[in-house]
This record gives sequence, C-alpha cells and structure tokens, in this order.
Amino acid sequence: MGDPVVLETFWNSAWLSALTAVLGVFFGALICYALIGTKPDGHFRNAINAVSGVLAQFAGVPLAFAYIATMGLNGMVTVFLKESLGIDIYANGTWLYEMPGLILPYLAFQIPLMVIVFLPALEALKPQWAEANATLGGRRSAFWLRIGLPVLAPSLVGSLLLLFANAFSAYATAAALISQGSQIVPLQIRAALASETVLGHENLGGALALGMILTMIVVMSLYSVVERRASRWRR
Repeated sequence: MGDPVVLETFWNSAWLSALTAVLGVFFGALICYALIGTKPDGHFRNAINAVSGVLAQFAGVPLAFAYIATMGLNGMVTVFLKESLGIDIYANGTWLYEMPGLILPYLAFQIPLMVIVFLPALEALKPQWAEANATLGGRRSAFWLRIGLPVLAPSLVGSLLLLFANAFSAYATAAALISQGSQIVPLQIRAALASETVLGHENLGGALALGMILTMIVVMSLYSVVERRASRWRR
C-alpha cells in the first residue's frame, strides 16, 4: 500500500471524487433552489424528478458511449465545432480519454443524484421562518445566512459525502473511457486482479480493495452521523 503508484492512484481517486462532489453539490443545489419556486405536484417538478432519477442511474458503458459519440475524437459536437467554428477541442491532447475526461461524465450522474437527495431538505425549510425574518425586518440575505444555510448545512455536508462515495466507487464509466493505465483505484484493482501471479504483487488486489473499503467506511460513517442531524429538520 505504500508503493508510490498505489498512493498516486488513491490521490487521483480522491481529487476526482472531491472535485465532482463539490461541483455536483453546487449545481445540484442551484437546480433545487430553482425548483422550490415551482408547484410541488406540477408537471415540471415531476418531470425534473423523473429525469433526475433516470440520469442518476445512467452510468457505466452507456454513459461513456454517449460522451464518445458526442465529444469523442469524431463525435458530433467535436466535428461540428471543428468544421463550423474552427475550434478543435483536442488541440492540446485527447483529454476525454484521460483523467480530466472523467469530470464531465461523472457530473452527469452526480448532479441528478444531488437533486434527488437535497430537494427534500430544501423543501423542509418552513415558510414561517422566512415570514418571521421578514416581520422582524430581516433581509433575504439575512434569512439565508442566519437561518437557511445553518439549517441546511448538515444536509449539504451529507450530500457532499454521499457524492464523494458515489464517485470514489464508480468503475464502469472510467473503464470504458480510459483504455490506457489504471489511474483510479477501481481500475488499479482490475489491473491487480488480472496479474495476481506477478512476483511480489500476489495480494495487491486485496490490499487495494481493503483500502477502498476502509475509505468508504469512514466516508459513509460520517454521512450517517450528519444525516441523523439533518433528519431532525425534516420532521
């Protein structure tokens, strides 16, 4: 586990998961905030909920194929930008098939997942709190800084941890996009299991899996603690 390659692999998984979790929380929270202004049982809200439920599960090889078909070397968007606008998005390398190329596909299921898990918390904010703030002369910014965000903080932190765990454990999308190397932990485990007979690396796959399990236990334990606190405001 102390091998520099293994440590770099865990670091790659950590920063990729953290970045997509932060971006997923940010954009997902903005979508949830916009949905609060719609009717709870309206067609638009139901449509967004349905689409989010589908996209949150749309991962793996189908998601990778969708990005290759649209933004790959010969994808529709790539060809359109190059032939119509003279913009070559691959002028500096084949980024879609490397670590940076995983960010957009991961966000495709991270943001919908954030919408699903955070919208109930945002709906739990009582209108009476905003009315009381306005009655006492408070501005909208004061409501969010002193009431809204402190109440939503456990849910935001819990959603961040959940999205981190979701990205950290993702495998199929990365396996379909990144054909060379094993830059993240799930791909490193696959490579280790395929070469268990290499001298000195007989149990590398098991060690990597153990490290991944321990990471997930820590993250999900923190999520459980935060979620219990957040659930008090939904009653």
